[in-house]
This record gives sequence, structure tokens and C-alpha cells, in this order.
Amino acid sequence: GRLGVVSEWARRRRRAEQASDQQLHKVPSARTIARLMTTARDHLNKTDTVMIAVIEAGVPMLVEARNLIAGFHSMIRKKVADELEPWIADASKSLIASFANGIIRDRAAVRAAITEPWSNGQTEGQITKLKLVKRQMYGRGKLDLLQARLIGAA
Repeated sequence: GRLGVVSEWARRRRRAEQASDQQLHKVPSARTIARLMTTARDHLNKTDTVMIAVIEAGVPMLVEARNLIAGFHSMIRKKVADELEPWIADASKSLIASFANGIIRDRAAVRAAITEPWSNGQTEGQITKLKLVKRQMYGRGKLDLLQARLIGAA
């Protein structure tokens, strides 16, 4: 890279690493907090790490919710269905109680998703692709035209 490109890169890195008081006093949006709380610590820059530390100190219930979500992710990845009932009991008393209630309502499906080797991800991907193509055609998505578009796109 040229000198200008390298210096611009270094300037951006320095700015990202500086945690200013203005950034810490500004309340981040709920979406930003959710992203920061679910991102792995080693993928955050210094400013975001400091912001997370301030949020955790101010709202300890968010730490509990983050740990519960991490436990749920771990349970799904490791396929350990025995941890589902204790997790639901813990999550029902936290900030993610509405999520836990949804899992309670669909407990059999969640347990099957954890224990069974099958996935409908491929099907969902094809449906998403079909809907995208249909939306791009502004209501002209009759079966013959849709078939021609999808076969031509494959």
C-alpha cells in the first residue's frame, strides 16, 4: 500500500482504540447493546470493551441474560438436551423470560432440534431465494415465469 492508504488505516485504528468520555456518556441503542453483549470479547475493539464494562457495571441483569443466551447457544451447538429444563427454569426468572416462554410453548420442537441430526436449513434457504426472486418481479411472479427465472438462475 501507498503511504496515504497506510496512514488512513492507522488513523482509523487509533480512533477506534480511543475510548473518549463522550462515547461513554452517550447511551447506546438497544440494538447496539444487544450486538455488543452477544459478540465475543476478542472481536471487540477497546472502545466497545470499555462500553460493555460500563454497561455490565450499571445493569448486572444484562450479564445474567448474556450468560443464559451463551448457555443456550452452547446447548444447541453441543446437542445436550438434558440442560434444556434447567435452562428454561433459570431463563424464566430473567430478562429473557419471553424467549423462555416461547421455548416452553414449543418445547418438543426445540428438543427435537437439539437431539435430531436433521436440519431444514437447506429448505429455508430455497424458500428465501424463491421469495426474493418473486419480490423482484413486482407481482408478475406467475408459475411459468418464476420457473424460468429460478431454473435460469441455477
